[in-house]
Amino acid sequence: MIKDNVKALLSEIPENVQLVAAAKTRTIDEIREAVDAGIQIIGENYVQEAIPVLEAFGDSVQYHFIGHLQRNKVKKAIEIFDMIETVDSLKIAGEIDKRCAEIDKKMAVLIEVNSGREPQKFGLFPEDVENLIRDISGFKHIQVKGLMTMGPFTGNPEEARPYFIETRNCFEKIRLLEIPNTDMQILSMGMTNSYRIAIDEGANMIRIGTKIFGERQY
Repeated sequence: MIKDNVKALLSEIPENVQLVAAAKTRTIDEIREAVDAGIQIIGENYVQEAIPVLEAFGDSVQYHFIGHLQRNKVKKAIEIFDMIETVDSLKIAGEIDKRCAEIDKKMAVLIEVNSGREPQKFGLFPEDVENLIRDISGFKHIQVKGLMTMGPFTGNPEEARPYFIETRNCFEKIRLLEIPNTDMQILSMGMTNSYRIAIDEGANMIRIGTKIFGERQY
């Protein structure tokens, strides 16, 4: 099933869209089936869950952190991940920069945008994104590569469209500013229920869990 799901997704999405397999709670065998079918990027929400995945697959795939990163997990996270998609404060960016300096690594990051302005969610409101990127641009061991948003989860994926549009507009505005040490290439939007709408609105990275692996059992 997983293999068929991956192949169907890869045949459906445009070539310029990168597919991140959101592997939260998934077993190594499930992830292996996805990788064998063509998945090249594994997304993990928790540092501790990523450790055995790294041990299993090594550098044969890329690893993206797609959960909320706690400051005390940064040291280990920067050893594992190729990209952190959820930077939303100068405090966490500073810790990433500090820890990356210790191992001479430059970390690619995305800024998480709370496009729905939901108080219970992490991420910056769109109007605050530029200031954070300007602050981060002085760090030597971080490079902002774009934006990520979840958007409000609703039963009707069409309802996510305005939030994706707002995030894309923010992305385009910042890209034109040519802020130093910032390479706006990635717009990560859309999940299982909304990825088609996200691609319509300019996403070139999508994060898919259920449509690849099926419903989680717990």
